Amino acid sequence: MIRSKKINWKPFSKVHKEYITACMRHTFNFAEGAVRSGKTISNVYAFAMLLERTPDKLHLATGTSLAAACMNIGDCNGFGLEHIFRGRCRWGLYKGNRALFITTKQKNERVVIFAGGGKADSYKKIRGNSYGMWIASEVNKHYISDDDHCFVSEAFNRLLASGMRRVLWDFNPDHPGHPIYKKYVDKYVEEGLDVNHRKFTIFDNSAISPERIEEITKQYVPGSFWYKRCILGERAAAEGLIFMNFAQEPEKWIRSQPPSDITHVMIGIDYGGTMSASAFVAVGIRLGMTGLCVLKEMKVAGKKGEITPTEIESAFVRFYREFEKEFPIYPIQYIFADSEAQYLTNGLRLALKRAGISTGISDSKKLPIAERIACKSRLMAEGRWTVLESCKNVINSTSTQMWDTAHPDKRLDNGTTDIDTADAEEYAWERFINQLIYMSERR
Repeated sequence: MIRSKKINWKPFSKVHKEYITACMRHTFNFAEGAVRSGKTISNVYAFAMLLERTPDKLHLATGTSLAAACMNIGDCNGFGLEHIFRGRCRWGLYKGNRALFITTKQKNERVVIFAGGGKADSYKKIRGNSYGMWIASEVNKHYISDDDHCFVSEAFNRLLASGMRRVLWDFNPDHPGHPIYKKYVDKYVEEGLDVNHRKFTIFDNSAISPERIEEITKQYVPGSFWYKRCILGERAAAEGLIFMNFAQEPEKWIRSQPPSDITHVMIGIDYGGTMSASAFVAVGIRLGMTGLCVLKEMKVAGKKGEITPTEIESAFVRFYREFEKEFPIYPIQYIFADSEAQYLTNGLRLALKRAGISTGISDSKKLPIAERIACKSRLMAEGRWTVLESCKNVINSTSTQMWDTAHPDKRLDNGTTDIDTADAEEYAWERFINQLIYMSERR
């Protein structure tokens, strides 16, 4: 029995049709746009069409990681290459690399190598092969540098012998000074190269209903630079207060009592440095990852060199025991500590063991600060992040955090605001960002 399945394509809008058609004749194709604007699907569709035409056998598909490349380009929510070529493709390995083997309508084999491009050594994975075409998702998050470790430059070098060179990138708008613009997109346009550059907004995606668009826009704070980038599709620089709405009306997010649906608790630890103190923050997870509530916090006075590891250990055990007394029904499931001070974490493990506390300590993931801030901003916009009124340090930190104008998309960390508490809070929940965002999508 032969099984068949059709992809449930929605009609492409006029701007997407124009972009896809232009991809057939232009070398460089850059789809820049807001979230859910359809840019990735347009690129994948165009890439699939080009695979039927190209004389080259090997091609490259990249994301920030190998997993991201496979998800965004291979699967693409049911619209990816593995679905477009269903019955004519198979996953496998090509010289040790994850690859999708495709048979074209002309019975020619095409091999798409999948790779991650987000790390300083990612270029090593693609060095040595020659590719015909390159499709990249979230290319602005690929590793870009001025040395020979630059992933983007290395990928371009791998296309020099191509019989039909095509580059298809998608990316969300970034800060105007990002190297993706200075070194590639804007530079290529200014130099008159063969560029097809289109900007998309969520309103260009005809597959999304007006009701769904309204839901998505509510996930971002109007007027914030995240709203400008993710909804309006504009390049925007981060400046001023990070959580402006909270600073103006903190009472919207401050609670006198914790929510009734907390299932477990995580504690984040940030160890003090030369200019800062150590901080502990306990965060409650609401049922089904539907939200967060900051329940308790503590700062330990004393900068690096002014406080001993024993004092930090004693303070944390006291913090842990106090939490158990204040919130006896909430189990502490995880402790995540600053990964840059292993000797302190090792001492803390022994201190907990001596105190009869069995909860283990893991390293913080230390995701990029911009990712952590974006998640918190989104949760706040949806009313899914709250803080108890007793957590004065978290309230103060959230009210006063600033963007660093000298370093785009980075938080100002010069001792003028309480970044230690912010880091500790984020360490508590950063490992669950994907689940928290997924629940946003399901709302």
